[in-house]
Amino acid sequence: MSAHEQNTGTADGKPPLLDGPDFKPDSPARFAELRERGPIHPARFTNGTEGWVVVEHELARSALNHPGLLKDPAFAKVRPATYRPGTGFAGNMLMADPPDHTRLRKLVSGAFTPRSTERLKPRIEQICRALLDRIAPLGRADLVLDYTRPLPMTVISELLGVPEERRDDFQEWSNQAMGVTGGDRIEGGIMLNRYLGELLEDKRRSPDDALLSALISVHDEQDGRLSDDELLGTAVLLVIAGHETTVNLLGNALAVLLRRPDQADRLREEPDLLPGAVEEFLRTEAPVELTPARFAAEDMELGGQHVAKGDAVLVALGSANMDADGAEADVARKDARHLSFGHGVHYCLGAPLARAEAVIGLRELLTRFPDMAPEEADAEPPRIPEGIMRGPLSLPVRFTPESGA
Repeated sequence: MSAHEQNTGTADGKPPLLDGPDFKPDSPARFAELRERGPIHPARFTNGTEGWVVVEHELARSALNHPGLLKDPAFAKVRPATYRPGTGFAGNMLMADPPDHTRLRKLVSGAFTPRSTERLKPRIEQICRALLDRIAPLGRADLVLDYTRPLPMTVISELLGVPEERRDDFQEWSNQAMGVTGGDRIEGGIMLNRYLGELLEDKRRSPDDALLSALISVHDEQDGRLSDDELLGTAVLLVIAGHETTVNLLGNALAVLLRRPDQADRLREEPDLLPGAVEEFLRTEAPVELTPARFAAEDMELGGQHVAKGDAVLVALGSANMDADGAEADVARKDARHLSFGHGVHYCLGAPLARAEAVIGLRELLTRFPDMAPEEADAEPPRIPEGIMRGPLSLPVRFTPESGA
């Protein structure tokens, strides 16, 4: 690759497709090159968006909470294809600005408090142990297929009230919509939207004690209730934010620990380090590599660049975190600084649940298989080929099988 191509990402001088298959396999090194050149750069994205990407920590914090950078795609010069109603990426609080965002978040927030997460911890432990029971006699497993994917999927499915017989389809559509398994991402979003719409109708006819039934009936004297569009958009958001992100948080953490067995042994010896280690994995291996777009409500200067009204601005969380501390994960690091859950009014509502699943999931796995090692030493795991997520697609491991398990 020429120096020109290294700087631009393409031979014709166009900005790189930052969520595309040419950039993502080597994204940490490519983002490091961009950081050396400045805090913000022109960029393109696979959904047709063209605009800017912020790669430096302090400017990222500012952009994530900038009053002139709005989430509503109505401000975009060109609305990205994946923002069309019915595709699974519209009509939720992630795409709303205050005061609508404030109202939506208030109506949903009760399900994701630290207290409600605390009540879920025993069930998360049960799910982890059941998954490990299945693979313990085998002596080998693919940690992504057998553990990091089914764990968050089971948790969010039970939370929302998705019937067990539909969970495989549910996961497939979610994966496709986020670019994890290839295929048409818009089609995956449409199928996910369609199924959740049908599920919401089922809950209206036959309410249960799951979260979707609670959202249907949620009411606030001042702010009213969720509209049908808001209800569906919120359901889609809960699937994506409550499932895909945690899958990749766990997968990224385990990829590090398989590469660094000394760090895994440290966590086995000192399990009290796990909460801090999860923050360190969030810092060094952000599961959401790029935020969804924000749009400039007016002309502005950002990081020394002129951003025109309607321009899209995305934050490279995986890059911005690298300005804090070192690039290598240290599970004993105190107070790891990161932006992986966002910053400001859009700070991730499900952060307590994601942290709980990661801490419990890692603790149970490391304890159960003390001699776990990768099937192929020094093999780099295949990763998600496109989209905003970052995580391994496969993590084959071997361990001593449990006789009589």
